[in-house]
Order: sequence, then structure tokens, then C-alpha cells
Amino acid sequence: MRVLLVGINYAPDLIGVAKYNAELCESLAAEGHEVRVITAPPYYPAWKIPPAFKSSYFRSRDIRGVRVTRTPIYVPGHPSGAKRLVHHASFALSSGAPVLVEALSWRPDVMIAVAPSLMSAAFVSFVARCVGAKSWLHVQDFEVDAAFDLGLLRNPNLRKWMLRAEAAILKSFDHVSSISQAMVNRLRIKGLNPDKTAEVRNWIDTNAICPGSRMTKYRQQLKLGAGDIVALYSGTMSNKQGLELVIEAAIGLEESHPHIHFILAGEGPHKMRLEQLAAGRRNVHFLGLQPNESFNQLMATADFHLIPQKAEAADLVLPSKLGAIFASARPVIAMAEEGTGLAAEVTDAGLVIPPGDSSALELAICQLSEAPALREHYGEEGRRRALDRWDRRAIVHRWSEAMAGQGSATGQKNVDSKNAAGDIGLPVEDAVRSP
Repeated sequence: MRVLLVGINYAPDLIGVAKYNAELCESLAAEGHEVRVITAPPYYPAWKIPPAFKSSYFRSRDIRGVRVTRTPIYVPGHPSGAKRLVHHASFALSSGAPVLVEALSWRPDVMIAVAPSLMSAAFVSFVARCVGAKSWLHVQDFEVDAAFDLGLLRNPNLRKWMLRAEAAILKSFDHVSSISQAMVNRLRIKGLNPDKTAEVRNWIDTNAICPGSRMTKYRQQLKLGAGDIVALYSGTMSNKQGLELVIEAAIGLEESHPHIHFILAGEGPHKMRLEQLAAGRRNVHFLGLQPNESFNQLMATADFHLIPQKAEAADLVLPSKLGAIFASARPVIAMAEEGTGLAAEVTDAGLVIPPGDSSALELAICQLSEAPALREHYGEEGRRRALDRWDRRAIVHRWSEAMAGQGSATGQKNVDSKNAAGDIGLPVEDAVRSP
């Protein structure tokens, strides 16, 4: 099977959508499929293109069995809502020519677009129809909903226009998937037929991320002992995470619970502001983006993990870090409204508290810090869920089978309808239980 993936994010960026795009393509290549990628240069989460990538546009390189072509894009140093629109529009424009060339000369069986960026997806579905390929859209993030619900864009007329454009793009694809059942339900609310939608959740390598000793090099580096409790956030530091709530909780607990420490690891446009809010606090520690070979140690450093979230972000995205947290056998405190996809995932493997409530976060942190047996119970349940629901090999293999069933020229037998248009990321019994 020949697969052409078009997405703005790809390795060597280490986090977010780039990680999953690269791992999907490399896994498909390892299964014997021919895979090519049209993408942008790395820029995330620093929002800066490394100098080495500025002179290699439209040149193809083979990376771990995948042919990767990069196109130029506009990358804003301080990404506001309007600048993000220009950013995505630049990729839609610059990727058009190589997408067309690959489609006409190489004739892929399946063309995959990944949102973000939805702007470039419209051309992918159009070209796929022209060359007789099947089209598949994978939605990692509801860009339009997030931009307006989080206040990045505010014009109501613009929102109506963008939602109409989004609906047209979604309906133009043969198949549309997203990363949680709640997000798949949102696709159906937006007008997609259930038989065109599927859940393909972000996965984790459960061999690479596994339970380990909490006494890691990070505790040594930060001079933290066995008696210190570590609450860890690892990931992007941007507007929608609500990380200022973690700083508020840390300030509230600094005097009364000096043994509780907060580690925020990662990069992003809001990191400098968070560092300013936490200036002078002995219980708040910042780390940069950690390399893959150290990530398991980082996850094991925590006694529990934090997923803060603004209420407006509910079910716009299922945080991909949740799979790694579960795989590391550590509990999590997640901010989520009852009934959302995130709340359903975390229940019985951690604590769910209302989004935007720093006082509730303080109470939950104190509760877990004083209950080692409860932390162990939640951690064991999380590890079980990681193995059952988040394993990379199982999810990618199911997705590969579904795409092979959709391919126009492979001659392979279609997978059964439950897998091809159902919930690829979950066993059927788990998918049925999800909200």
C-alpha cells in the first residue's frame, strides 16, 4: 500500500502531533508499506525554525524508511490568533505543489491529512479524488472550536464562516478519525455519518515507558529526597493548559507543605510568563524539553502527574500525555468536567477535579501526597489501561488494517466494518463503555 501523509508537524519535533505523525509513518513503513510525507520544518514548541532546516525546502530525505519532503512556512515568534491563521495558511499554500506532484507521479492508494492543519486538508481530499486515492482526515485538535472558545479569535462572523468551511472539509473526506470517543462524537455532531468516523487514539510505547524507581537523576539534580513529593507537569506550555493554576496551587502550599514540589517540564509560548509567576518559589522547578532516552526517568520522578485544563478546552482534545502517565504507573490529577472524555479516562486511575479551580487542585494534591496506598492503586490501574487501550503496536496495526481496507489499488481484503469505521484505538468492549 502506498500512503501519502500531509501534516504540518513531523519529527524531529519531539512532542505533540509531530511525534504521532512520525511514529505512524515509521510503523507503516516497518510493516512493508511505502510511505511519503509532505510536512513543514520543525518549529514546535519553541516556535522557531532551526537554521539547519532553512536551506532544505522541497528536498526529500529518507528518514527511517519514510520519504520526507519539507515546505517553507511562516512561523510567528509570538503566536496570536491571527498570526496562527497566517501560519497555517502558509503551509496550505506551500504544500500544494508537492502534494500535487506526489499524487500525480506516485499515485498513492491512501492520502492522509492531519489536523492541524485543517487548511491544508481541503486540497488533500480534492487531489485524492482526482487521482483515485482514498482520503483520510485525522483530527488531533478541533482548531476552530479551540481558537474561539479559548479567546484566540473573537469575531462571531468569522467563526460562522470558519465553521462552515470546517464542515465542508470534514465531509469531503472518505474517512475521518479523532483521538477520543468524545471527539468522535463531536465529529458526528458536526454532521458526519457514524460510518465515516473512527476513534484512533494517540498511543504510547508501553515497553519504553514503564514503571520505574522514583529516585531518578532528576531528583538528584533538583536535590529532592525520598521524603519529597513531586507533582509533575510535562508537555507544552501554552494558553489552553491553564498552567497558571499549578503555580497558584504551588504558592498556596509552599509554607504549609514544604515537602511538596512542582516540576514543570517542557517548552512553549507561555513558559516565560509562568517562570515570572513562580519567581522566588522554592517548591517550583522548571525543566526544558527532555530527550526521548530520558523521558521514562522523567515520568518516574513523579509521585503523581498534573493535567490542568481550562473549562473551555473540554473535549476539544484528549491530552496525549495521558497515555504516558498511565504507562509509567503513576496516578494523575486531571481538571475536567464530569461527563467529558478526559474525566472518563481518568476516573479510578486518578482524581478528577473541576477545571479552573486552583483550590480544588490544592486539596487533591494534599490528598494524594498523604495516601501512598491510593497512589499505588491508581498507578496499577493506569498501567493496566495503558496496556489495554494505549499500546502503540496494537493501535497502529489496527489503523494500518483499516487503511488497507480503504485503499483503492492494494487488492487487500477489507477489514470488518466494526474496525474499518469503528473504534480503532480501543477494543470493542472498551469503546462501547466510553461516553
